[in-house]
Amino acid sequence: MTRRTLRASTGICHVVWAAALTLTIACAAHVSRAAAPPAAPSPLTLWKQGVKIAPVSDGAHHSIHTYFNTSPESPDGRYVLFYASTIDTGYEGELRIIERATGRETVLARGVTVEDAHRAACQQWISGGRRVVYHNVLDSGEWVVMTADVPSGETRILARGWQLGFGQPTHDVVPMYGPHWNPGDHRDLALLNVETGEITRTAATTEAVRQAYPGWYSKTFGDAPTSVFFPILSPDLSRVIFKVATPAGGDFRSKQASNRYGLICYDLEHAKVLSLTERWGHPAWCNDSCRIIQYGGVFIDGTTGKATKIPNFPATQGAYHPSCSPDGKLFTLDSMAEKFGAPKDWWQILVGDTKTGESVMLYRFDHAQGAKSWRKSHPHPAFSPDGKRIYFNVSDGRWTRLFVAEASSAEH
Repeated sequence: MTRRTLRASTGICHVVWAAALTLTIACAAHVSRAAAPPAAPSPLTLWKQGVKIAPVSDGAHHSIHTYFNTSPESPDGRYVLFYASTIDTGYEGELRIIERATGRETVLARGVTVEDAHRAACQQWISGGRRVVYHNVLDSGEWVVMTADVPSGETRILARGWQLGFGQPTHDVVPMYGPHWNPGDHRDLALLNVETGEITRTAATTEAVRQAYPGWYSKTFGDAPTSVFFPILSPDLSRVIFKVATPAGGDFRSKQASNRYGLICYDLEHAKVLSLTERWGHPAWCNDSCRIIQYGGVFIDGTTGKATKIPNFPATQGAYHPSCSPDGKLFTLDSMAEKFGAPKDWWQILVGDTKTGESVMLYRFDHAQGAKSWRKSHPHPAFSPDGKRIYFNVSDGRWTRLFVAEASSAEH
């Protein structure tokens, strides 16, 4: 073979090799693209179309879900719990459950008197749905924490001189605090085991808060007496958030009953104050027992107190109440709606993606009527245990009524 032929042959080989390499790269890219898993659907997909919205209970009475920190639906999805009252103010009533499949209502507790129609009896599922726990004020004026057994309907007083915070429905333990306008000897956090009736005093005290944040405490309360107020246990029960109260008056049906400040996160396992956020807002635990979703469209790290903004969080009006879905992928909230084109005193319910902030407006409604309580009932949306439904209060007529929004059963 001549040199010229060899050079020509070598050039041909280079061209063939380059072409083969190009083809290999192209094929690899095609295979890579073909093998790439499909993008996960947005957790919002089932809330964008086909959502069904309806009242939970029919009839001439209030049907009020207590608060956005707990779901009114039982852990097994069978029942929905609410406070019912035929009194215009909603101050006296009873606790009922309604079976979702049949619509059959059962009265669990009668003769229940509440502080207001805003949080009603702080009624909540406990013990995996076998019981309901709530607080009540007796004719004597004494506050008590009680349970109602779902199978038998038996009610029991478990603690006297206490009010009820919020626990977790699959556990037996709930937090308690002394009445914020007159706590007496119950100034610090206690835990009640509804199975055994045992009351445990904890190291979560206002003195512990004072020692951890002396400057803030002195500036805020001075030498005034203080007590733990409105404790909420984390999903795994290892932590609790609460605020600090100081009495300001003897009438519990008044804004002047007490002054309350701060958002304290406390580690129950290690008996340690973790963080302070000076504004309470409307906090709710997320599923990881670390993050707290908060008014302002932020997640607060309970350990450090650092706030992280949720991107593209929807515009809101008024003091809304955010809470997370059981898997932490979605949030829901209520908001006044006038600045978005609705009539005065109308509200709306939104659901959104906790990562992207993308949101959907589910329902807009008149909320100017309902229970004539000194503290008005707010919608307080909360997810069902499986995340497929959102419950909220609507005051569009004489009665404040519990509604449910159910996500579509198929992707669109």
